[in-house]
Amino acid sequence: MSLKIGDKALDFELFNNNLEKTKLSDYIGKKNIVLLFFPLVNTSVCEKELCSFRDSLKQYEELDAQIFAISVDSPFSLKLWNEKQKFNFPLLSDFNKEISKLYGAFYEVFAPGKFDFKGVAKRSAFIIDKQGIIRYIEILENAGEEPNYEKIQEELKKLK
Repeated sequence: MSLKIGDKALDFELFNNNLEKTKLSDYIGKKNIVLLFFPLVNTSVCEKELCSFRDSLKQYEELDAQIFAISVDSPFSLKLWNEKQKFNFPLLSDFNKEISKLYGAFYEVFAPGKFDFKGVAKRSAFIIDKQGIIRYIEILENAGEEPNYEKIQEELKKLK
């Protein structure tokens, strides 16, 4: 299954970094959603990306957006990383690797030839509008790249 712009976002329920269930559909209709998938906690590019969103949260709030960041790490790892980095948005655990696959944001093999980790979320960004429709998709094949922050904010401005 391959999601495209204009498709209805697929609902999910995942544990967050506070070990509470978070359901996407609970936020539909209230805010636009920036859904970020990232490979692994405590890695340099993931840290840079999520710290960028953390440090720019006010801008995203002004664009009426709620940020969620998803990885295949356990909610316990996400909790520890959040305590260290003080992220101001929920980190969600796709520990069973179901949602990353559904959204097409999944490496079957991550860092082939180096680590050969099986099943890690691809660095990706999705914007879901208040009606639950996907308005932006950026799935990066190279985990060393960051999403286009300017483009994400431009797309959110179009939804205001």
